[in-house]
Amino acid sequence: MQIKSTLISATAFLSTMEAQLLLQHVLNANRAWLIAHENDALEANTHAEFEALLKRRLNGEPIAYILGYREFYGLKLKVTPDTLIPRPDTETLVETALGKIPQNQACKILDLGTGTGAIALAIAQHRPHAFVMATDASEKALNIAKENAKNLGINNIEFMQSDWFGALQNQTFDLIVSNPPYIEENDAHLKQGDLRYEPISALASGIDGLNDIKQIISAAPKHLNPHGYLLLEHGYNQAKSVAALMTQAGFTEISHAKDLADIIRVTLGRFKS
Repeated sequence: MQIKSTLISATAFLSTMEAQLLLQHVLNANRAWLIAHENDALEANTHAEFEALLKRRLNGEPIAYILGYREFYGLKLKVTPDTLIPRPDTETLVETALGKIPQNQACKILDLGTGTGAIALAIAQHRPHAFVMATDASEKALNIAKENAKNLGINNIEFMQSDWFGALQNQTFDLIVSNPPYIEENDAHLKQGDLRYEPISALASGIDGLNDIKQIISAAPKHLNPHGYLLLEHGYNQAKSVAALMTQAGFTEISHAKDLADIIRVTLGRFKS
């Protein structure tokens, strides 16, 4: 079967983009090569390998886990079922953080619950004068994040196993950023789509989805330098609750940032102390 006809058959079940990504993965080729060689015949073993990946995707397995990587903020990141899959909406958190971090002077940044290292690595790459500490409670996730840092050649970063601030003792930072679990534990979406395959500990957080956010906000002030910022990603309907929690904890200058769908996805505040 030709490359072109294989893709046409697959697009009866998948988007053209996903079908191309799977075939590119099997052939170890880019999209331009795929188009230029669309009339080439696929060897039987190659076609069988593609069909196996297609079956996995049709069973609902996230394409990022099938391919083993996900692009995020210009970075190619290894992902596994031990990590949350980085999403485009989280780039809003990175953009907002970069807007608060000086470009040409030293500062200390903390990323809580780093997962693949997506947020921390994006910040570290774009702010080479900054020192970034990235923590996660999962040793397996940290190992993936460390591997991503090594593969990308990003060195102004350190990793630590910690349940939120637990292992940080008296360390303080100029900016703390986090994309914590924030989905309500009974949310039906947890049993649908890609979320079925992702670690539940990185997704759900109590009845209202705010358990971890509350913990981070309450503990953040003692880990912030004077006039430091806390930035949190949260659910589509949680902006007011997060802002109220920040106000109660003594944060000021509270503001928000919207994601690609024009939904408030990030809330930030400053702690003057």
